[in-house]
Amino acid sequence: MDLAIDAPTPAAPDCADDGTWLACIECDETFAPFEAVRYTCDECDGLLEVRYDDPPTFDEFGSGASTDGPDRGVWRYREALPFDLGVTLPEGGTPLHRVPRIEEAVGVDALRVKHEGMNPTGSFKDRGMTVGVRVAKELGVGALACASTGNTSAALAAYGGRGDMQTLVLLPAGKVAAGKVAQASLHGARILEVDGNFDACLDIVQELAARGEAYLLNSLNPFRLEGQKTIGFEILEEFYADYGTFPDRIVLPVGNAGNTSALYKGFRELVQAGALEVDQVPKLTGVQAEGAAPMVEAIEEGNDEVRRWEEVETRATAIRIGNPVNAPKAIPGIRNTGGTAVAVSDDEITAAQRHLAAEGVGVEPASAASLAGLKKLRRSGVVDDDERVVCLTTGHLLKDPEAAYEAGGDPEPVPNDVDAVLDHLHG
Repeated sequence: MDLAIDAPTPAAPDCADDGTWLACIECDETFAPFEAVRYTCDECDGLLEVRYDDPPTFDEFGSGASTDGPDRGVWRYREALPFDLGVTLPEGGTPLHRVPRIEEAVGVDALRVKHEGMNPTGSFKDRGMTVGVRVAKELGVGALACASTGNTSAALAAYGGRGDMQTLVLLPAGKVAAGKVAQASLHGARILEVDGNFDACLDIVQELAARGEAYLLNSLNPFRLEGQKTIGFEILEEFYADYGTFPDRIVLPVGNAGNTSALYKGFRELVQAGALEVDQVPKLTGVQAEGAAPMVEAIEEGNDEVRRWEEVETRATAIRIGNPVNAPKAIPGIRNTGGTAVAVSDDEITAAQRHLAAEGVGVEPASAASLAGLKKLRRSGVVDDDERVVCLTTGHLLKDPEAAYEAGGDPEPVPNDVDAVLDHLHG
């Protein structure tokens, strides 16, 4: 399957459903989208993509649906999705923050922060779930499952609850922030803590899904990425409205590489539609923590696939992943847009988290990796001072309150007396 940025719009095969089908990125095999539960190719086990025979332009977004759909958020882009409306809370429509002091400190022409932590459950995962749970209903399945570093579990539980479906979550024991476990629990998920890391959890849940126990909604599921590609659509529309041009670069954290893959897919579809020129596509730039950086290793070594890291460790729990399943889609996305990948230390991540907080943008550690990576790439000269950049932050500050507390200042005890308070403040 051709993943080139200028690949032509594919013709619909006989198995297509209203111009939509699944295609293998490895062997080109095609499948009907909703006739059976399918995560990978029946022929070669390659990753699948959702394909369309008539991708829309910017002018078509927000119009033409058979239902009276929303004019903002994920379902504004229904013309680029498999359905007119999904199981929704609603989601998307997140802010593109101005951060003038950070912009000046980093030294780029323009810098905006797309804060996906402002979604209903506090992370970008809601965009994928609104589509994925709708597909599960279309397929007639009754139970949903995922492996998670936390954010996926919260989103799955919330959207599964909204859709009146059972949800099962597998988490690496002792490795998930308490705020995320609490969300999944309150939304009614059954939570299993596995004695292993995230990748071990994903191995187990994939086998459970293969045995028909539940519908898998990790980003291995191609429909999840359809919702996530709307992040890219929003960035382009919002940035163009403010600057009259598209950003030169989008910097984003990388865990399972779903967002990198999803944004690249969305940009390819816009190029196919004639809405975006190849030289207007932003450079996709991935950032990982040094203790969990298999994608960076692959990019730096010029490899077409990642080497699985069995041992991973970082305080950025949302990207503590050693085997990014979407690497076969994400690596072409980075290379074909002229982007790169960089690893940053936990201390650099915390410093970036504080820097964002000083501008009023509260994010969890993994989110701050994008700014940390941009700073590092500016210091090394990879990012030029005339670039216009968007940093993607993927999760809210309160997703990991312990990390936020450790990154912030300690409370100062004072007596119960106004004069004593004043003495303390001015002493």
